[in-house]
Amino acid sequence: MNDESPARDPIAEDARIDSLEKRLQAAKEREEQRNRPAPGTGTDANYRMGSKVLSELVGGIGGGALIGWVIDRFANTSPWGLLVMLFLGIIVAFRNIIRISNRRPD
Repeated sequence: MNDESPARDPIAEDARIDSLEKRLQAAKEREEQRNRPAPGTGTDANYRMGSKVLSELVGGIGGGALIGWVIDRFANTSPWGLLVMLFLGIIVAFRNIIRISNRRPD
């Protein structure tokens, strides 16, 4: 067993020390609450945002290229429909990525 005596005798407690301990405990609890990550933040939220940005980029460029290819195929305007729609797809993708990055976290 432990042969050391406690730091202070529990019978002869000082009210000031008890008050200080209570305030320290309350401060520790407030600090833990303040430092606790908010729900919806953290690693999972970052992965979701990264996936959303990647899908917007790939979707905008791929969608623009597909629509441009279809326009070129039916209108026989090769390669101008593809180039114009690819350029518009890139613009739309970057606009959506900027909107995502400017959103405040929930």
